[in-house]
Amino acid sequence: MDFKIGKGGEVKLIPVFKGSEKIDDFDGLYQFLKEKEIFSAKVGEVYADIGYKGDKVVLIGLGEEEKLTVDSIRKAYYQAGKELMKFKVESIQVEVPEFKNICYIDEIQGMIEGLLQSEYSFEKYLSQKKIKPSVREVYLNIIEGKKAEAIDKAIEEVKNIIDGVFLARDLVNEPAMTMTPKILAEKAKEELEGLGVDVKVYGQEEIEELGMEAFLAVSKGSAQEPQLIVMEYKGNEEAEEKLALVGKGLTFDSGGYCIKPGDSMNTMFTDMAGAAAVIGAMKAIAKSKLDKNVVAVVAACENLISGTAYKPGDIIGSMSGKTIEILNTDAEGRLTLADALWYAVKNLKANKVIDVATLTGACVVALGNINTGAITNNEDFMEEVKKASQIAGEPVWELPNNEEYKELNKGDFADLKNTGGRGAGTITAGLFLGEFVDSTPWVHLDIAGTSYSSKARGYLPKGATGVPVKTLYYLAKNFKNY
Repeated sequence: MDFKIGKGGEVKLIPVFKGSEKIDDFDGLYQFLKEKEIFSAKVGEVYADIGYKGDKVVLIGLGEEEKLTVDSIRKAYYQAGKELMKFKVESIQVEVPEFKNICYIDEIQGMIEGLLQSEYSFEKYLSQKKIKPSVREVYLNIIEGKKAEAIDKAIEEVKNIIDGVFLARDLVNEPAMTMTPKILAEKAKEELEGLGVDVKVYGQEEIEELGMEAFLAVSKGSAQEPQLIVMEYKGNEEAEEKLALVGKGLTFDSGGYCIKPGDSMNTMFTDMAGAAAVIGAMKAIAKSKLDKNVVAVVAACENLISGTAYKPGDIIGSMSGKTIEILNTDAEGRLTLADALWYAVKNLKANKVIDVATLTGACVVALGNINTGAITNNEDFMEEVKKASQIAGEPVWELPNNEEYKELNKGDFADLKNTGGRGAGTITAGLFLGEFVDSTPWVHLDIAGTSYSSKARGYLPKGATGVPVKTLYYLAKNFKNY
């Protein structure tokens, strides 16, 4: 979509609040629709009057004015974008009035994101593509006196963020046969190096030299070589502070010798959604040229079965020096992340670190596909993450971190065990990771339920959602250079 400030376009998009008495220009149509109970203006409700002759208009329901949020704007304009596709509309004029309690720039960004979100589809492997012509030209009819320069900058930011979201979705939607650790590393280089991100990829021998025994243990059953992908963006040469994003990169997870049931395995190509999210976020960060320093780490491998695979009962080491009893080979993501987190903290000297992982089925049971679960060792940093998630429209729910939960991870014959048992599985898995960040402020996000969906919800499509790319972007944007 090409966005322009001014008047133009063949179809007008007009926002309407539930219970509005009248609307300008098309009040006759609106009153008729109200009287016939055809259009009530609930959030995401769309009515299109696009005839052969006469004025063409799309009414967009925003719900009750007092309950309006940026996310409800996104959802509404996403639905409008989908409706416009049906009529093959090529150009539109978006009316941008001023809403109460919503910043004007935020309002515009919500509208733009919704329209852009409507364009996404993953049809790479369909023999017959679905024809989905999206709008080519979007004219924003802004209030006179508003600064066009600030609005242009806001438009570009949203486009960069959505580029990152769509990249993450594409990476996750690829099957494991075409998204191996090496291909994931190549994609990271391809997408990021041209944007000024330094991408280093370490293979088997280099990972062994680093002492990443936990990471290597998980990869032993696969013929695919593990890859440590390290991405560094320096947006502020004068600042020493850096934020680390660490993503789980299991390009396929069979569960190992603790093999998953067949029905649970058919979506395990998505077990690298955390890695995809941090790569997508790095793209958005670099394209927007944020004046922050951000590093990202992905320990990419497959968890498969062979004569060399690690087994229940094994005791393995880790880069930190801590030893780990293996009680369940399907609790593998935390092992790869343990070494990746330690690398981010000790080798890259990150001041704060956030990890993103499809870590536990228990999180899906607890929170479904609405909230991402979170664990932290630092409440101030957790508040930063929560604020970023609120801006993004990607809700996060903090889980408790009582000392009693940490006790469940203590090993009998090693320092730790890789599962704390069935109870509080999301909490103990997160707190296991907390053992590998030392005292560095850290937040863990469990996206097992939010990164991939069996059906579309709002502007989140069926399949990969791209959550939490936007949260990571806004976290980086508001990261403090002290």
